[in-house]
Amino acid sequence: MIKSYALIGAAGYVAPRHLRAIKETGGVLKAAVDRSDSVGVIDSYFPDAHFFTEFERFDRHIDLMRRKGHKIDYVSICSPNYLHDAHVRFALRSRADAICEKPLVLNPWNIGGLEELERETGQNVFTILQLRLHPSIIALKEKIAGEPKSKLHDVKLTYITSRGRWYFASWKGDEAKSGGIATNIGVHFYDMLSFVFGDLRENIVYHRAIDCAAGYLEYDRARVHWFLSINSRDLPEAVATSRKTYRSITIDGEEIEFSDGFTDLHIASYQKVLNGRGFRLADVRPSIETVAAIRTKDVDKAFDQVHPFIAKLERDQHRYEHGWPV
Repeated sequence: MIKSYALIGAAGYVAPRHLRAIKETGGVLKAAVDRSDSVGVIDSYFPDAHFFTEFERFDRHIDLMRRKGHKIDYVSICSPNYLHDAHVRFALRSRADAICEKPLVLNPWNIGGLEELERETGQNVFTILQLRLHPSIIALKEKIAGEPKSKLHDVKLTYITSRGRWYFASWKGDEAKSGGIATNIGVHFYDMLSFVFGDLRENIVYHRAIDCAAGYLEYDRARVHWFLSINSRDLPEAVATSRKTYRSITIDGEEIEFSDGFTDLHIASYQKVLNGRGFRLADVRPSIETVAAIRTKDVDKAFDQVHPFIAKLERDQHRYEHGWPV
């Protein structure tokens, strides 16, 4: 049976991945909404889909479809982070299941409210945790699971993805809307870490700024030093002139290669949902708890076992001009 979809946030960066996943898994997009009308990408997948720039008209359309016996099966949510919770609730109340981009919500207590609404409506909330489906990460998890439980690994996670000044003028630069840098660009890494290394035991933040953050996490099976940045000045000199993104995960000094294989992970995520094995609210809770704590807890300036990239940052203490990266 062909599944029908609606999509919220059709003009967003990640929307094309969802459109492709819907198409490749045999679904059909019936309606989409976005405040921006720059959504020509829909023509490449579902040119007959209804499109709205006002949520109220989109809401009415979805409701009329349901009343006429053409209920939407899934609502795919690609809207700004702070709207995810409300849009998931809209999906459930429309008697549809929700497939929501990361981060599912900004705060752990929102998960409890969604669990309650799932019970009330009989609908389900699914989220995208695509790193759990990456072959290299799956192989790593299996390797760690086969080792003695007492073995503790030393991990360094470094992710720098350069952003321009536009970032700070958009909702992504507003912590209340994006959740801050750890939530916006790092939540899937924290999910991967708990997926592979077990429960989180300690969470220390020793640097937090508008454009970068760093800290220490201790899991059942690993000690992790992490560094996240959207400032190009943090790029290693060896790559700074050739690319704007740097991603590295080392375990006991050995690099874990997972640069390739991302193309089809949203398709795989959708297929898992359709097969009844999609990632649920309980799966996402550990990473949401982790990023919420990183956002709100006191910075430990005295912590002396810091990520090596912190040294470069500390040599460049004057890179802010009126609160903007320069």
